[in-house]
Amino acid sequence: MVQSPIAPDKKLSKLEGIKERSNFLREPVARDLLEDTTHFSEDAVQILKFHGSYQQDNRDNRVKGQEKDYQFMLRTRSPGGFIPPELYLTLDRLSEEYGNHTLRVTTRQGFQIHGVLKKNLKATIAAILRNMGSTLGACGDLNRNVMAPPAPYKNKPEYQYAWEYSNKIADLLRPQTGAYYEIWLDGEKAISAEEAPEVKAARERNGTGTIFHEGEEPIYGTNYMPRKFKCCVTVPGDNSVDIYTHDVSLVVMTDEQGELEGFNVFAGGGLGRTHNKEETFARMSDPIGYVAKEDVFDLMKAIVATQRDYGDRVNRRHARMKYLIHDWGVEKFKAKVEEYFGKAIAPSRELPQWKYRDFLGWHEQGDGKLFFGISVENGRIKDEGNFQLKTALREIIERFNLPMRLSPNHNVILYEIDSSQKAEIEKILQQRAVEINPDAIDPLVRYSMACPALPTCGLAITESERVLPGMVERIRTLLNQLGMAEEKMVIRMTGCPNGCARPYMAELGFVGSAPGKYQIWLGGTLDQTQLAEPYIERMPEEDLEAFLEPLFVYFKQNRQLEESFGIFCSRVGFPALREFSSSYQLGSYKSAETARKVRKNQRRVSVPDELFPRLKQVAQQEGRPMNQIIAEALNDYFAKKLSD
Repeated sequence: MVQSPIAPDKKLSKLEGIKERSNFLREPVARDLLEDTTHFSEDAVQILKFHGSYQQDNRDNRVKGQEKDYQFMLRTRSPGGFIPPELYLTLDRLSEEYGNHTLRVTTRQGFQIHGVLKKNLKATIAAILRNMGSTLGACGDLNRNVMAPPAPYKNKPEYQYAWEYSNKIADLLRPQTGAYYEIWLDGEKAISAEEAPEVKAARERNGTGTIFHEGEEPIYGTNYMPRKFKCCVTVPGDNSVDIYTHDVSLVVMTDEQGELEGFNVFAGGGLGRTHNKEETFARMSDPIGYVAKEDVFDLMKAIVATQRDYGDRVNRRHARMKYLIHDWGVEKFKAKVEEYFGKAIAPSRELPQWKYRDFLGWHEQGDGKLFFGISVENGRIKDEGNFQLKTALREIIERFNLPMRLSPNHNVILYEIDSSQKAEIEKILQQRAVEINPDAIDPLVRYSMACPALPTCGLAITESERVLPGMVERIRTLLNQLGMAEEKMVIRMTGCPNGCARPYMAELGFVGSAPGKYQIWLGGTLDQTQLAEPYIERMPEEDLEAFLEPLFVYFKQNRQLEESFGIFCSRVGFPALREFSSSYQLGSYKSAETARKVRKNQRRVSVPDELFPRLKQVAQQEGRPMNQIIAEALNDYFAKKLSD
């Protein structure tokens, strides 16, 4: 007998009532959509998330006494980051016709369109659906986009299994309500890939209390999940997916012939938290065990049912599965999952060490074709001055009809490329000032991530995407001045503590804590295998160099051979970092010449917005700081003036 997700003796969160009254995600979205307004009601906004959209307003355009500049963000459901060419071209067109002329790759391998008005929302979603896409379940209290390594290896069967099962898990846990097609396509069912028979059978199979026998949602019921639920499927050793940050992670296990045998299972990861609320915290997942391939869908249902029936529906800040596992302990959680599963979970199999890979540049696909990874700074696909990534991608896909995979670090991978097409693709990218050599990209930029934050995200406390490039440049300049020009580290930034860009796994994490101020997290690793810790609560943006200089100097003087910054911070401990910083005099490590340059750098000169992308591109290509290029240009200018 399936347990009710509603506890009668406790006052449930307001959202539980909204979900229960929604008639399986229909109302009040369907009613509000027909009204001639710029925005949805408060209740409809909550249900709209399940359809893949957030209501936002452009905070740059807020004027006291006037209505907010309401607009909508749409997010695709793209298991494994798969974007067929017809879908990409549709998204590109929609972003120009209805959006803000950009696309954003998310850190969960989907696309976001920002700036859609309410009156255009239905046409936008309908176009996505008719072109092999979907937004259903990209947001809301259910299973979100299922992640997988983006590398399209055809000669490595484990990667093909990861793609296959990311799709199958996504299908298994997809909402079954007809509301989505009723509202956005007037009841018409969009053309989509046929669901695997074993997935359909698993969804209907009960026996252990995992499904509801009435209503449209056999797995979710009327109240869906207590909070969002995130999954990934990866292969041994490939940590391109940040494996420890998901509610459930499956690791493909094959035999010596490359045949799928089953999956190692991890559970209980999650990064969202709230400032000054110690009961909320980032958490890494735990190994749960091993499941044979024929049982994987039943085990996934058992884990979902455990969180569905025992997750906190009173306090939404305490509603993620990580808190259930933390409160119960792994063994109690595992025992409850086994009750739903109907059998014991086998011990985990041995795994190699996890390594982060971004798959940028050219690679052999394994079947005679190539794939090419393109770095997308902070995931924003746009045209800006001479830099025209958006135009370049449109030209390439229109000409060669290539599919793409979006990466968990919001980059783009084009694949199924004939070797004869390589030169033309490179030419298109170079003509549009897009870097094709990943080794020419500053590693601080290459491994950095930021969430969108201001002006569109309603949760943002401060800036993220718009300020991280400038802050990374300042960090690079500081490292160069300290004789650490070759240094690389993982830098991530979010405008609030929800952690969408996964800053809590970074070596240097910035988390918005007040306007212009950031909580700093230290101690993550290059391969995202260790949770960082909060070091300081509010660092003003203008204090960046003064804050980091003593940390970098201490690191340079005391690091072990090939030790990364994050591992160093973790090894020596925060008390030692604070002690050194408290007695450190800024500039004391630098030579007199370096100190002179620093003093000069304090007299900042701004660069016009239209010149900045070109300046940055040249700096990356030549591997030099932007201020050095500016200084040379000014010297040439003054020399010419004197000669005149």
